[in-house]
Amino acid sequence: MSKINSKSIGVLFAVLGVVLFSAKAIMVKLAYNYEVDSVTLLLMRMLFALPVYLVIAFKIKPQKANEIKKTDYLALVFFGFVGYYLASFFDFEGLKYIKAGLERIVLFIYPTLVVILSRIFLKTKITKLQILAIVITYIGVLIAFSGEVDLSGDLIYKGVSLIFLSALTYAMYLVGSGWLIPKFGVLCFTSYAMIVSTVCVVAHYLFTHDFELKSYPNEVYYLGMGMAFLSTVIPSFLVSQSIKVIGSSNFSIIGSVGPISTIILATIFLGETLTLNQVIGTLIVIIGVFVISKAKEK
Repeated sequence: MSKINSKSIGVLFAVLGVVLFSAKAIMVKLAYNYEVDSVTLLLMRMLFALPVYLVIAFKIKPQKANEIKKTDYLALVFFGFVGYYLASFFDFEGLKYIKAGLERIVLFIYPTLVVILSRIFLKTKITKLQILAIVITYIGVLIAFSGEVDLSGDLIYKGVSLIFLSALTYAMYLVGSGWLIPKFGVLCFTSYAMIVSTVCVVAHYLFTHDFELKSYPNEVYYLGMGMAFLSTVIPSFLVSQSIKVIGSSNFSIIGSVGPISTIILATIFLGETLTLNQVIGTLIVIIGVFVISKAKEK
């Protein structure tokens, strides 16, 4: 009975984590109504979340500290730059040009990119089932994307391209950091990577802005805190615990809730219209990711 309860809690944590992560796109779109740029918004998110990760970094030490080399720390810095800074920056920029629902659909292709990058850099074999899943996933994205082109003009291409870069850099992070996480531990590695990302965001901000964060309406700061805690810190812990309980394959299947929850939240809070192409495309993408996750299990 306890095992059943434990698995149920793991599933609940997974769903909550996915939905909270998905809510980030909604808050970003809401914040853009107040004429705040993507770098400033990203800075607020990272600065509000930073204290939590600093505490974790000081309290939790690497699991296998004696096995960690200087090159491992350099790799951690690189993957923190790629996976949390670049991926977030591209995502925030892309949301300026496309709907939150479409953003989540495009971003959701990252599992297929993980498979492709693993084949290129790690020489991992791609099975026929995985190839089928990749084809299915990209067909779904194209269908969801096709319904927006006539309405949005060239900006839709720019937005989708930026979100694709976000998915690609996040996939690079997942592929490259896999061998570091067992050495540092999930919480320790995530905290270190988030601190690196915050430094990168601050540097980006200082190079492109005057340091002035007091001139925005209160709503911008509330949304910044919401992105930091509701869509960054809390779901990161929920997801870590969920993966520990139910496994990464099961979590990747539950992750299919992401695009659906974003589309629902976007309809409620942003007034975005749900097109037939988006519904069909989303379902096809989810099928593709489901096939990828089952292929990994085998």
